[in-house]
Amino acid sequence: MSRSLYLPLAFVLLLGVISGATGRAQDSAAPAPLRVGIVGLDAHAVPWTQIITNPNSPAPIHDMQIVAAVPAFSPDIPFSADNIKKNMQAMRDMGVELVDTVEALLPKVDAVMVLSIDGRPHLEQARPVLAARKPLYVDKPVAASLVDVVRIYELARANGTPCFSSSSLRYSPGIAGMNNDPRVGKVLGCDAFSSNAPLEPNHPDLFYYGIHGSELLFTIMGPGCKTVTRVKSPTADLAAGVWEDGRLGTFRGILQGRVGFGAMVYGDQGIAPAGEYIGYEPLLVEIARFFRTGQPPVTAEQTLEIYAFMEAADESKRQGGVPVSLESVLETARKAAAEK
Repeated sequence: MSRSLYLPLAFVLLLGVISGATGRAQDSAAPAPLRVGIVGLDAHAVPWTQIITNPNSPAPIHDMQIVAAVPAFSPDIPFSADNIKKNMQAMRDMGVELVDTVEALLPKVDAVMVLSIDGRPHLEQARPVLAARKPLYVDKPVAASLVDVVRIYELARANGTPCFSSSSLRYSPGIAGMNNDPRVGKVLGCDAFSSNAPLEPNHPDLFYYGIHGSELLFTIMGPGCKTVTRVKSPTADLAAGVWEDGRLGTFRGILQGRVGFGAMVYGDQGIAPAGEYIGYEPLLVEIARFFRTGQPPVTAEQTLEIYAFMEAADESKRQGGVPVSLESVLETARKAAAEK
């Protein structure tokens, strides 16, 4: 082969090697972060955006980029009204575009977080997102009534839209890990506690803050609660659940004195306290994975059972402390949700 032919051929082969390597590098490159929109800036929007933009946060969280937000708030909830202006400015300072409506938000994003502290508008905030089939995370409480909680999940199912909600306590390792803790063994019971004050008059008693301890209880006990009995005093709420296998689980909502989050777990091998709450990062990791995969880490059935537990606790209080079945309040809510 002549030198004049060899050089062009070598050049072509070299280009092929470079092209193949470049293609493999492109194939293995991480996908671009998902564009995430937020509805509601009166509570978690600022600290969560700060965590998402922090380079030291766990890697999965960086699969999200907060690009736009709707500055929804509730003028009749002081915490919401008092914080909205400063939170709007904080979001602008982090480069987040503010838009007026959920409909204006949707073309700009791949997924949505509804973070309004008030559960009352969540159904209407969620409707267009679910109709657009964009993965949706709804912060606690899912809604301000069991009827609206049921309707949100019905719309998610009807539209084929991935949707989930969770308290951040669910994913703290020392809480989630109690199901496999060798100190405890098989979980036979749990006494969970969290603050339940102040009560928010537009929500059922346990929905607003009691959701934290209630979700902690179900994270450890698992599903299968059948009835709830409620006792209330000036210092605490106590909701006692009976599971279908005979196990007992309680939620103590602290109304006075020192508050915190935790649980005592009883098992066939021992008794041990649940680990401490460690913040928002573990939940944000789960949200990022959910937005990428479309697979909710908490099923609709699990969340509906937790909210039915809290609603049944309210119904028990209304009836003077008698046991109330979760199925009875769910049946009533489903009938009402069908009209929404």
